[in-house]
Amino acid sequence: MKLKNLKNQFIETLKDLFEPEEIDVFFYRCLERLEQKTKIDLVLNPDLETDDVKLVFWKRYLNELKQERPLQYVLREAFFYDLTFYVEEGVLIPRPETEELVEWILQTVPKDKEIRILDIGTGSGCIAITLAKKLPLARVFAMDVSDKALVIAAKNAVLNGVEITWMLENVLELEALAESYDVIVSNPPYVRELEKVEIHNNVKQYEPELALFVSDEDPLVFYRKIAQLASLVLVDQGYLFFEINQYLGKDTVALVDLLGFVNIQLKQDFRSNDRMIRAQKRLL
Repeated sequence: MKLKNLKNQFIETLKDLFEPEEIDVFFYRCLERLEQKTKIDLVLNPDLETDDVKLVFWKRYLNELKQERPLQYVLREAFFYDLTFYVEEGVLIPRPETEELVEWILQTVPKDKEIRILDIGTGSGCIAITLAKKLPLARVFAMDVSDKALVIAAKNAVLNGVEITWMLENVLELEALAESYDVIVSNPPYVRELEKVEIHNNVKQYEPELALFVSDEDPLVFYRKIAQLASLVLVDQGYLFFEINQYLGKDTVALVDLLGFVNIQLKQDFRSNDRMIRAQKRLL
């Protein structure tokens, strides 16, 4: 079957669900995955064809996209900070806002020292693995409540050639952390139940609720617990980084301040939403 005819099938099948630009992205990402071809290849060779074996996968991909399954889950692949990650249901798809958080960490910490970093709620491992990749002298630890997430994260560590120490723990049930750290970072669940209406259906349908949502009554439950734990084990002037709910920036800053942290900064993401916090443990 000719690839240009497949593209027409994508357009016809998905036109009522997605914008034309999105459909283009879907088709050409599938083209790269299955045919190892690019958009330019297809423009230069409009009569390129696929074979019967690959056609089975083309049809499977199209059917899954028709069900509004996220492209990253369809392809089992996501890109984050120039690295490639395996993803499937059970871990959140890495977001560009989180790349900005990682960039802020890399701008902050020394690259020539053997620092210790803990990522709480690691999911696919994108934060921990990227930091380990970019900071080769660092010792990186990563925690999650989901054993499935840790299996996927460990697979991604191998894929990207880094060593991480994994911890299967429910942070809300911890009384203390056993070791000290120079940096603690977390992108915990922060979407309130009342904000579900703002979340795309494909996110609600396919991405893990455990990693997304918190109650309206106590939306900062993870931030409070993590900041409390961090206040006990961060080295003096060690850093605490959070990705946060855009509507709760000031509340989260106030919480971190109440728990004794200093030099607290609230930073916006590329969409001009309050999205991340950096704070330091007070020098004793």
